[in-house]
Amino acid sequence: MIRINITSVFVDDQAKALDFYTEKLGFIKKNDVPAGDARWLTVVSPANPDGVELLLEPDGHPAAKPFKKALADDGIPFTQFAVDDVYTEVERLKGLGVEFTQDAVDMGPVVTAVFDDTCGNLIQLATMK
Repeated sequence: MIRINITSVFVDDQAKALDFYTEKLGFIKKNDVPAGDARWLTVVSPANPDGVELLLEPDGHPAAKPFKKALADDGIPFTQFAVDDVYTEVERLKGLGVEFTQDAVDMGPVVTAVFDDTCGNLIQLATMK
């Protein structure tokens, strides 16, 4: 059976990304291994520390920065995270200084919001009803 083990988000600065993803979003660091000029740096949800890892992947590849910029310029989130209540999470994150490009919006079967991760990405939060 195929399963998701690791997924990634391109970041412009791994140290800044680690701070944001742990201090603001509440993930916990899982792996931090030197990898040349970068690090194999992953975070996980504290609700499932043995679950899917998010790799904070350097955006050094020539295609990564234009890809990220095109998505952000068009307002398209790079990825999506699930939360129990988008409205509550938006307020919590705003209190921590996180900037939203889309406040919580009820879209029928789902409520979504979109924020800037400070590392070049828009990230969507979603709660399925």
